[in-house]
Amino acid sequence: MGKARKEVFGYVEPIGARVLVRKDEPKRETKGGIALPDAAEIPTITGRIVAISTQIENDEDVPLRQYDKILFHPKNAIPVDFEQDNQLFVVPVEDVVAVFRTNAPRRSTAAD
Repeated sequence: MGKARKEVFGYVEPIGARVLVRKDEPKRETKGGIALPDAAEIPTITGRIVAISTQIENDEDVPLRQYDKILFHPKNAIPVDFEQDNQLFVVPVEDVVAVFRTNAPRRSTAAD
């Protein structure tokens, strides 16, 4: 009998209008400092974009870039069994609801 071959992958590339997100760690403590039991963790829906699809990279209407911190709706996020801690998710762009920025983007006006 032959041995089962385990494939080792080094990169996950999202396809279509999707991004690969490393989910932030779940909160184990409230803002007031109260420790929460594991069963009562506050669900985390923020993370950092690890990779973006070519479609998103070339779309000027979608302001997402690699390493952006985002807020996303987790319902359609697909977990990627790629790492032991399983913190990677493929997220459809329509489920990204906000991008955290240090500076507000400059908006063009009719006077520009």
